[in-house]
Amino acid sequence: MIVDTHVHVWEIDPPRYPVGPTAPGWKSLPDEPGTADELLAEMDQCGVDWSVLVQTSWSTWDNGYIADSVARFPRRFIGHGLLDPQDPKNADLARYWVKERGLVGFRFHPNYYPEEKILLTPQNQALWEEIAALGAVIQFHLDARFADQVDQIARQYRGVTFILDHLGYPKVGEELPLFQPILDLAKNENVFLKLSDVKGRSKQAFPFADMHPYLVLLTKAFGARRMVWGTGYPGHHRVKHNWLSLQDELRLVREGLPFLSAAEIDRILGGTAAQIWNLR
Repeated sequence: MIVDTHVHVWEIDPPRYPVGPTAPGWKSLPDEPGTADELLAEMDQCGVDWSVLVQTSWSTWDNGYIADSVARFPRRFIGHGLLDPQDPKNADLARYWVKERGLVGFRFHPNYYPEEKILLTPQNQALWEEIAALGAVIQFHLDARFADQVDQIARQYRGVTFILDHLGYPKVGEELPLFQPILDLAKNENVFLKLSDVKGRSKQAFPFADMHPYLVLLTKAFGARRMVWGTGYPGHHRVKHNWLSLQDELRLVREGLPFLSAAEIDRILGGTAAQIWNLR
């Protein structure tokens, strides 16, 4: 089984599917839709069984298109939305999106709020309690500066599965102690790592050898049993936004990372994700 755990899809059809930023200072908006139908055709072509749809930062806090896409293709898509960490009603919204609209998880961006520990505000305690009660899976878009917040939440809510997006954003040439907080999160058995955006972190051509030392460290820390694979956008939007094609994303894991065994590759490309989201 192959599971892509990180694909952004979006529609431009307001007011049904509004477009607008969710992050403070966000200015980028799409100039064309990137649809679930495009992604499904690409998945079929490349042999991807499931994709986790993740709400984009340019599609507002309304996760309607993600939810509707999951409802259309319930055997191919899994839905993760966004929740505003500054909304005092976000616990109620978490319950709505899971119970009434079929989402199974959410993504948070603590790096968008560098001036406060946004995940740990007293207001959000009710949100984390609700997430735990719902059994939702949580993804974090962050770098090492925000690892302390994830560590505290992971230790408090050990029954919740947390996933670190994009390798925790290692920086080529960065001294290891600056990245150590991401590696230390592996001490929490409920924290998983997403092998994604390797190209975006690298300064070299495929297979991005300057990133391999970080990947080795991360694989040793988390183990393949706590690693999943993810990409970025559907169809032509991948190359347009400087990501690899889906075929090359798969080739990178299968052929470009010689330190991974065949068993580890199978776990990363789908085995771990199948366990997290109970896929068959």
